[in-house]
Amino acid sequence: MRKGQEEMRKGQEEMRKEQEEMKNQIQSHVESKVGEIKDHFNSSIEKIEEDVQSVKREIGEVKGEVERKIEGVEDKVQGKIEEVKEKVHVKIGDLEKKLSEFEDRPINFLANPDLTYSRPTVKSLTFDGQTFWTVFKTQFDVVSSENGWNNRVKASQLEASLRGSAAEVLQGIPSDKDLMTIKNALEARFGDSHLI
Repeated sequence: MRKGQEEMRKGQEEMRKEQEEMKNQIQSHVESKVGEIKDHFNSSIEKIEEDVQSVKREIGEVKGEVERKIEGVEDKVQGKIEEVKEKVHVKIGDLEKKLSEFEDRPINFLANPDLTYSRPTVKSLTFDGQTFWTVFKTQFDVVSSENGWNNRVKASQLEASLRGSAAEVLQGIPSDKDLMTIKNALEARFGDSHLI
């Protein structure tokens, strides 16, 4: 019986040794696998970081290239704008020059006698202050209308038609007189109110 107990104890001892050995092997195997996984994980992280840095560099390069191209386009657009402005200024200058030439040049063209209508010119009147101003003024308005005079021509024709005391009225008004100034001066001097 003692022998049986001894064997049983040896068997248990062996079993414990085997279990301890198995445990050590498992632990070693697990540690080895965990180490491999860590190494693989760390190398994957390093690769991802390298890829991220590479992508960042590429983005930076593309961004720089895009910015350079945008600047180039902006410069070209600005150059075109300046070019167009210059052309517009030249065209405007040309047009203004032509317009001033047309304004300064008298209109000379040969008219077809069959197509032209010549308005009869009415001889201008004279006013010396002896006749009624209102009668003369009415006659003058009719003549100036028939002749198609503008206000400047009317003023010079009215001045030319004044004689005697009527012409003396011009001495009291400025030299740059217009039609209304002359008419008002004549109205004040020879109008119906002076008869009263």
